[in-house]
Amino acid sequence: MPELVVAHYTENLNWLGNLPAGLAITVYTKGVDEQHAHKTTPLPNIGREAHTYLHHIIDRYDSLAEWTIFCQGKPFDHAYDFKKTLREFVTDPDTISPTGFRWLGHLIDTDDKQGNRLFRPWSKNEDGRGLDLNGFHLALFGADGPDQYTFVLGAQFAVQRSVILRQPVSFYERALAVAIAFPDAAHCYERSWDRVFNVVGIDPDWLAGRQTVYLKPMKHQQTRSLIYDQAR
Repeated sequence: MPELVVAHYTENLNWLGNLPAGLAITVYTKGVDEQHAHKTTPLPNIGREAHTYLHHIIDRYDSLAEWTIFCQGKPFDHAYDFKKTLREFVTDPDTISPTGFRWLGHLIDTDDKQGNRLFRPWSKNEDGRGLDLNGFHLALFGADGPDQYTFVLGAQFAVQRSVILRQPVSFYERALAVAIAFPDAAHCYERSWDRVFNVVGIDPDWLAGRQTVYLKPMKHQQTRSLIYDQAR
């Protein structure tokens, strides 16, 4: 049975009441525990969703679901068809991804290792600071990172148990410490989850040098829809 892991803060969770049967649901909250049908597990308000995801992996390392879907408390901003995707996962989990990892969202984009392309000009980055992705890579992996990070915006993905278990639990414990201590670590993780699990998240041959790809039509965007077959 696939398991949905939700990183909640203050978002309305009523959408959890309309999910397909056959999906286990675990909700971790770092904000107010509002009244809804699903039990929540409180966590300290540190490290954003990266801390939540890594906490779940460590806590459930020996009892992970075959597939775990990690998402934000309001997943639809970056994946408006999220419920449809969940229904497909429950109906036929073998089609999720042949690599054991799948980004969930509708916009592929690319940042450089200083965050100059996306993070520095981001409207919520009020002081215009950079993002030290290379320092993050050094802290997590002990080596320099790439010049560019191509990822699907939103920090949401599905990953197979066997892929998670390729790394020992001690690696995820170190990753959790990085999530707490490294500046803007959650934004670094958002760009790096495929690297955390040592998989190719987006086929570079399919990408063909593109830095930005709209996978689905987005609100206020006139860009033609592009279809990305995750199985390629």
